[in-house]
Amino acid sequence: MAEYLDDVARFNRDAWERLAEAGIEYSRPWLDLDAESARARLDPENAMGDVAGKAVLCLAGGGGQQSAAFALLGANVTVIDISETQLERDREAAQHHDTDVRLVTGDMRDLSAFGDDSFDLVYHAHAICFVPDVAPVFDEVARVLRRGGLYRVSCPNPYGHGLWDGGWDGCGYCIRSPYVEGQEIVYQDECWDVEGPDGRTRRVPGPREYRHTLTTLVNGLLERGFRLLRIREWPTGDPDAEPESWEHFAAFAPPWWTFWSRYMPGSE
Repeated sequence: MAEYLDDVARFNRDAWERLAEAGIEYSRPWLDLDAESARARLDPENAMGDVAGKAVLCLAGGGGQQSAAFALLGANVTVIDISETQLERDREAAQHHDTDVRLVTGDMRDLSAFGDDSFDLVYHAHAICFVPDVAPVFDEVARVLRRGGLYRVSCPNPYGHGLWDGGWDGCGYCIRSPYVEGQEIVYQDECWDVEGPDGRTRRVPGPREYRHTLTTLVNGLLERGFRLLRIREWPTGDPDAEPESWEHFAAFAPPWWTFWSRYMPGSE
């Protein structure tokens, strides 16, 4: 891992080590996959096409999930993640499925382990909220991605980032922090409730998170030569569900967005 790692990276690396060891959902390898279910999990937007033989980078994507799915679809898979425990889950999944996956420890802002034009697809897990500035991430993705390659990135809904499903006041879920790029998100409770594979719930301190505005995300991609293909807001929830349930909350503020883009520098 690069020596330059800052306090944010060290804090979040340690947080993800704790979360992974506690058995968080995102650290449970997908061991029940076949090709059909692998594609459904990776690409509900039906945006990526055939990946057989393609060089795929799972960016900040440890946990034994996306890497297993891509490998079963015939891709040549590399995973970079800041957490060694998360990467161990990818090793477990690869052994289970009898596939080959390259594992690299590192920060998403520093892809110096890879040469220019190394990948056909960069699949960015829901992790860009863990860095205070998206610019170095987008710069590195543009460098390692081949012309015509795809970049898929998932992020929190920037308008609702920091809301939580326990904040119903009888009329709505109240926005309590200003809409500021790079602002650290401070939750009332800094711990994540993690139900492990054994059924026990542990309270584990979470990583630091940062808001990235729609302007920053979209313009940051466009300015680097990415052409937006598809945007998805999800899940949409159920407005008739019990207030403060996850389904009810998601109906008011879909928590996550996914962007698919194609790298076409110099194109009009």
